[in-house]
Amino acid sequence: MKQLNRKLLRELLRMKSQMFAVAAVVACGISVFVSMSSVEYSLKATRLQYYSEYRFADIFMQAKRAPEAMLESVRRIRGVAAVRSRIVASVTLDVPGLNEPASGKLVSMPDRRRPVLNDVFLREGRYIEPGHPEEVIASETFMTANGLRLGDHVGAVINGRWKELVIVGKGLSPEYIYEVPPGAFFPDNRRFGVFWMSRDALESALDMSGAFNDLSITLAHGASEKDVIRRLDDMFRRFGSLGAYGRDEQLSDRFISDEIKQVGMQITVLPTIFLGVAVFLLNIVLKRLVSTQRDQIAVMKAMGYTNEEVGLHYLGFAMVPVFIGAVAGTALGAWLGLGLTHVYEDFYNFAELIYYFRFEDVALSVLLSAGAALVGALSAVRQAVALPPAEGMRPETPAVYKPGVLDRKQFQKKIPVSIRIVVRNLERRKLKAAISVLMIAFAVAILIAGRYSYDAVNHIMLVEFSEKHREDLTVIFNESRPSSVQYDIVALEGVLEQEFYRVEPARLVYEHRSRRQSITGLENVDGLRRLVDAHNREFQLPENGLLLTTTLANVLGVSPGDTLTVEFLQGKRRTVSVPVGGTIDELLGLSAYTRIENLDRLTHDEDKVNAAYLRIDEAEEEKLFADFKEMPEVAGTSMLKAMQESFEELIAQSMTASTVILTTFASILAFAVVYNGARISLSERARELSSLRVLGLTRHEIAIILLGEQAILTIVAIPLGFLIGIGLSVLLALGLSSELYRMPVVFSSFNFIFALIVIVIVAILSGLMVHFRLNRLDMIAVLKTRE
Repeated sequence: MKQLNRKLLRELLRMKSQMFAVAAVVACGISVFVSMSSVEYSLKATRLQYYSEYRFADIFMQAKRAPEAMLESVRRIRGVAAVRSRIVASVTLDVPGLNEPASGKLVSMPDRRRPVLNDVFLREGRYIEPGHPEEVIASETFMTANGLRLGDHVGAVINGRWKELVIVGKGLSPEYIYEVPPGAFFPDNRRFGVFWMSRDALESALDMSGAFNDLSITLAHGASEKDVIRRLDDMFRRFGSLGAYGRDEQLSDRFISDEIKQVGMQITVLPTIFLGVAVFLLNIVLKRLVSTQRDQIAVMKAMGYTNEEVGLHYLGFAMVPVFIGAVAGTALGAWLGLGLTHVYEDFYNFAELIYYFRFEDVALSVLLSAGAALVGALSAVRQAVALPPAEGMRPETPAVYKPGVLDRKQFQKKIPVSIRIVVRNLERRKLKAAISVLMIAFAVAILIAGRYSYDAVNHIMLVEFSEKHREDLTVIFNESRPSSVQYDIVALEGVLEQEFYRVEPARLVYEHRSRRQSITGLENVDGLRRLVDAHNREFQLPENGLLLTTTLANVLGVSPGDTLTVEFLQGKRRTVSVPVGGTIDELLGLSAYTRIENLDRLTHDEDKVNAAYLRIDEAEEEKLFADFKEMPEVAGTSMLKAMQESFEELIAQSMTASTVILTTFASILAFAVVYNGARISLSERARELSSLRVLGLTRHEIAIILLGEQAILTIVAIPLGFLIGIGLSVLLALGLSSELYRMPVVFSSFNFIFALIVIVIVAILSGLMVHFRLNRLDMIAVLKTRE
């Protein structure tokens, strides 16, 4: 076997560029698999460890005001392992260096540190001390965004009274891995933060002595979440409960869970494409190798080498590049996984996002790659093993050819010989040409799908920040106010236009399905707040009934004309029947809309509002912001422009990284297919091309014959790649969409232009490399070869 190994090494060195292209494709597939598998496992393991160490609850509930004595009844519920009551309040903040008012959520903590549910991880500083009601632990993201340090002061309006808060610690909590303002989907770390402060201090400030308004529960192993939630709803209905819910409805956990699912989907799609291309490349390379080494195979068998030895020898041509690709792909995958983990740290607030590199992923990826190599090499190895020595000593039987389309008399004088030869060769090898087109098309498709998410996010931002929301500022009141509050808002200097709305928490029930869902009552849908769907089409509110988002209607199994049972969860807690007046395909969240007067009538609590959209005068905004900071009835504000800028900054990092990675991988894929195709054509047709040179054709004409074939394949592959890319993007949209957001199927013209430019550049570079080898072709040596 030593002689065969030397021959294998010698042949691999002679074909090093082709083998390197195959190894590069394998490395891309393995690196994607290893990196995304490690990221998925890292996110899962880190979340599990974080939830366990800081005791993230299983069930959550908010109420208006419940007595602390109810905790004993909660503990007696079958399946409850641990329970914690808290006081939670939304406040307006005055942050140093920030003109506009910020919003904050105050969460009570025990005066003396002890293990509790939804505990706080201290990154810096210390825990709050008894007897210091002004001390707070601030969320790390808020402090970082505002440049705050330990010891800094932040002003807050708590229950109508101004209070100076002192930051003594920087912390995080598993409850706020994804930290967004209430009712929002995009983070605004500079204008929203979470603060943990003394339970006694919050009780005093909110007049909540001996009471709580927030409950967290951990379930015992095997307990029924539905049964516990039902018991909690029955027990706390009279205390203004908004309905208990599990982790699947907790916003932060929903975001991170959806992200993990999306990463899991990406583990299968891209590696499959790359390994499929590797199978194709190995197949055509090895088939050509066996074809050109028929006489060598015959000599080996005549010298006594068995079929198994000959088969393993040619199988080595597949395994060596796969092994090199596996080593390079594993190293690249580990590096990419670590980099992507750092990107996720900017999105999600873990105490420590630990990167786990698992050898199980490497082993699985190598097995998949080896399997792909075996599939690609199988037909070529069978051909080598089945070749009898006597047959191998004779030249390969020439193929039977027929005249092609351009060989007809009417084309012979009009079309150059070189073009006719190119088309004739494609006609005679239809299957190979079709597979080559498909492989190049996959590279185009990856480029299209890689930038699809960029187009989709841009469309979401356009719809949400330009078409749907046209306000400058949203003001949220700490509780429902009579509509006469609009006169107070209008009287403020700098307010140019206002629209008030009302949000009422409710439970929507249809047959056996139900959903906790707030109903939004709007007074106008043609002004600052519009109703537009995913395709930017305007909708109007029905005269009577609810307008549901399509996803919510699907969850409840309803369609326009059906009647819902609506159980309001606060106020008079009425239960009414309301028709479904229509559906709207919105991009974010689940929503139910109605006219504000209809909502007043349904609740029997008329003339109420709890928030407002405002358009303001920029010249007066500083004074207006100062007024809002001092208004006791304002629980928080959010600026549309600031939220958009924060979201763009966050998204730009991940989009840039993913675009660069996928563009690089797609370019490698396209180069490997085009270059290998041209190199194999050159080896197969070297004698033909040399003969044509002797007959008088120029180097330029010879290059057209060789590279024109690849050019035609690339041109045909581009539109097919566009179609495959659109289909792949549709699959991504379905996989990435969830109840929290839907990915629209939209594409910018730049996406297709970008893919076209990249593929053309790659094709030109690979063509230049083959052209260089063509110029170095030794015609005399080639013509001496045996027919």
